[in-house]
Amino acid sequence: MTGTVGYRGHVLPGQVRTLPRAYYTSESLYEEEAERIFARRWVCVGRAEQVARPGDYFLADVAGESLIVVRDREGRHAFFNVCRHRGTRLCEQPSGRLAGTIQCPYHGWTYGLDGRLLGAPHMGDEGFDKAEFPLHEAALDAWDGFLFANLQPHPPALEAALAPLAGKFGAWRLGELRALRRVEYDVRANWKLFFQNFSECYHCPRIHPELTRLSDFRSGANDLVDGPILGGYMTIDPPGDSLTLSGRAACPQPVGPLDRDDLRRVYYYSVFPNLFLTLLPDYAMWHTLWPLATDRTRVVCEWLFPAEAGAPAGPEDAIAFWDRTNRQDWHVCELAQQGVSSRAYTPGPYAVQESLLAAFDRELLTALGRTDP
Repeated sequence: MTGTVGYRGHVLPGQVRTLPRAYYTSESLYEEEAERIFARRWVCVGRAEQVARPGDYFLADVAGESLIVVRDREGRHAFFNVCRHRGTRLCEQPSGRLAGTIQCPYHGWTYGLDGRLLGAPHMGDEGFDKAEFPLHEAALDAWDGFLFANLQPHPPALEAALAPLAGKFGAWRLGELRALRRVEYDVRANWKLFFQNFSECYHCPRIHPELTRLSDFRSGANDLVDGPILGGYMTIDPPGDSLTLSGRAACPQPVGPLDRDDLRRVYYYSVFPNLFLTLLPDYAMWHTLWPLATDRTRVVCEWLFPAEAGAPAGPEDAIAFWDRTNRQDWHVCELAQQGVSSRAYTPGPYAVQESLLAAFDRELLTALGRTDP
C-alpha cells in the first residue's frame, strides 16, 4: 500500500506492463508455482505461541504437503503428516495438544514428539529396526515470533532469506505480542492478486474511505523496492492516533520504545511468497496466503497486541477497521480475477504508484526461472 518510488528510478507508465492472463488462470503455471516457489522458499506457517508447550501442535499445508508443527521438550519441529508404514495421514484436527506421542490411526505405529518411531505393533525384531523409520522432517525456523517452514532437504538459512528485515522491527517486540483474533477468508482470486493489491494504495481513495480518512494514499515512501521483501511506510494523519474505526489508539501505550517518527507511521511489508506484515504504533497485523486453486486463495489474518492491550479504543476497534478493509480488498481482488480471466484481457501499463507490483513480478519470474513472461 506504500508510496511513490518509481521502477528503478524510471517512469513506469507505458513501459512496464502487468502479467499475461495465463499467470492467473493456467493450471500448469499454478502447479509450477507450487513446486518451484512454495516447495522451495521459506513459507510462513504460524506463530511460536501456537506451540508454546510440549505437545502443542498445528497443521500447515505447504505446496500440497501437510506438515505437523509440534513442540517437544527440546524445541519445535515440522514433520510431514505421513506415517512411515503405509503413508496414512497421522493428524486430522487442525490444531491441538498431543499426549506425548503421535500415533497412526490405521495400524498404531507410534512416534515421539521428536519424530522417532517408538512402537510398531507386530513388526517383530528380526530385520526390522525402528531407528530406520522416523518421521520425515521439514526445516523449521523462527523470526521475531513467526515460524517458517521449508520443504527443501537443505534450504538456505532463514536468517539469510530475511536479511533485509534484520533488526528492522526490534522496537515493536513482535515476539512478545499475542494474537487476540484470527479471521480466515476464502476468496475467489489468484494468490498473486493479493500481493499486487497489498503493494499499492493507488486504489485506496476509491475502495477504502475509512483508511484514506486516516492515512493519505500519497504519503510515505518505500525502502525495500526489489527482491523477495518489498514495502515501506505511510503516515497516520492527525487527529488520528492509529488505524481504527474511531481513529483513537487501540492500546494505551505503544508496543515498544518507538521513535517519534514511528509513532505516526504504519509499515507495510510483503514477504514472498505468502506473508504480509502491517506494523502500527500500538499493534500489528499479519496475513498469510494459501493458494487453493488458480482462482481461489485462503487468507488468514491475525491481530497482535501487547499482553496488556486495552483502552482507550481497545483491540476490537482495530480489528473491525481491518476486517472491513480486508473485505473491501478481497472484493476488488475477486473483480480483478474475473477480469483477467477474460479473453479480452491484455497486459496493461503500471502506474508510478505501482512500482512494487513490477518488483513483485520480477521476483515471481526469477523464482520460476524466467527472464520475461
